Amino acid sequence: MTDLALKPNLHLVSGHLLARNVIWNLLGTAAPLAVAIPAVPILIHTMGADRFGVLTLCWVLIGYFSLFDLGLGRALTRLLAEKLGTGEHRDIPSLIWTALLAMSILGCVGAAVFAGCASWMVRGLLRVPAQIQSETLHAFFVLSAALPIVITSTALRGSLEAYQRFREVSGLRALLGISTFASPLLVMPFSHSLLSAAAALATGRVLVWIVNLVLCLIYIPGLNRQCRVRFDVLVALARYGSWMTISNIVSPMLTYLDRFAIGAMMSVAAVAYYATPFEFVTKVVVIPGAMIAVLFPAFSTSFVQDRNSTTRLFESGTKFVFLALFPCVLVIVALAHQGLNIWLGAEFAKTSTVVVQWLAAGVFMNGLAQVPFAQVQAVGRPDLAAKLNLAEMPLYGVLLWFLLGHFGIAGAAIAWTIRVSIDCILLFLIAGKLLPHSAPGIRRLLLSCTAAMFTLLLSALLGPLSVKLIFVLIVGGAFLLATWRVVLTPQEKSLVWGRGRSSLAAS
Repeated sequence: MTDLALKPNLHLVSGHLLARNVIWNLLGTAAPLAVAIPAVPILIHTMGADRFGVLTLCWVLIGYFSLFDLGLGRALTRLLAEKLGTGEHRDIPSLIWTALLAMSILGCVGAAVFAGCASWMVRGLLRVPAQIQSETLHAFFVLSAALPIVITSTALRGSLEAYQRFREVSGLRALLGISTFASPLLVMPFSHSLLSAAAALATGRVLVWIVNLVLCLIYIPGLNRQCRVRFDVLVALARYGSWMTISNIVSPMLTYLDRFAIGAMMSVAAVAYYATPFEFVTKVVVIPGAMIAVLFPAFSTSFVQDRNSTTRLFESGTKFVFLALFPCVLVIVALAHQGLNIWLGAEFAKTSTVVVQWLAAGVFMNGLAQVPFAQVQAVGRPDLAAKLNLAEMPLYGVLLWFLLGHFGIAGAAIAWTIRVSIDCILLFLIAGKLLPHSAPGIRRLLLSCTAAMFTLLLSALLGPLSVKLIFVLIVGGAFLLATWRVVLTPQEKSLVWGRGRSSLAAS
């Protein structure tokens, strides 16, 4: 990635800025782990497996609420990035206010729909024990009231991301993530009720939303003076957002269908044994997530100015996601049993070790898939990603039902990993069609993924802890050596060694 400052706002895709923003974004996304790791065992012990299983579903639901924005949040980010790329700043305030109004209305409609379905979910879809059905229902009602806040937050956050204000976005993300785990924990001394936990979750969202709005008013020129709505803008947002809506609905459904299937076919206690390691393992995707949040607006900005720059961003993003993910996933697969035993106890280690190992392999492929997924959407073809998700849905449903029935929660992990691996391969093939010059790099990547998955399989099959540690050290050392000697370019070495250390100070 090179700094190109000759065209309007092309500094927004400069290598130094993007690297600094990735670091900020990574810190903001990873910070909640410091709270989650000690909080989860305490919540399980205090609430019990059934209530904690429902709480994990509450976390899923409040994250899944963004589907009700009908894709307008991501559409807004892309349109703002394009306006910045072409220097059309005057239209930006009206774009943001129009999106906020539309998303507020959608949020109210979504809240009514979710509240109406809550009773059916609690008493029909999920196997919630009778003694906690009432508090679960009231918790779902509280979450539905927070839905407009959750939805409009995506527009506010996306606006800051388009301006590459990732230091502020990362701080908000950290606060939000910390409140997800800390807020239920804070109310436990006073009440073990799911209603109290849900109210704490909703309060955290409201406070972060207020700060988000204030930051937008500060950093976006004219936003506090040009408070007007343009209905013609809705056409542009809806055109792009219609396919994004499908992705927003189907993609999270594909991600979280396994939990609801376990709750329906087994029990909410089984959800806890699956969802707890799932939440931990999938936190590894904070690494690609931090990069993708920065790259998405950069893809849109560069695509309207210099498509060679888009290709370079795509290849660099893919490379660094691979290099960052593989060592983390290798350690998780090799030391899954020991890690679970220390963190959650022998029962969790016995039940969930295989789950963690399969999920870790899936997280590796899913993390890589985020790069082409963002690229396809950012260059204006969200329909391709949406059609792929639609095609996957029925096949994944059948696979999940079959493997869950035969292998329990381990089968759910296997089904998820198979699905995300196929999704990853197909997305890269699609991206290669949209950016033809990236095709050779994609072929090399797929070969590397095959070797990486084989290595993960070996690490899972090894027996004694000492053998696993030796294997991890040998493979990790060889990987780091090959990365530095062969994979990284001189410019990238300089970026990692020099700019990476000074990025926070430079900001």
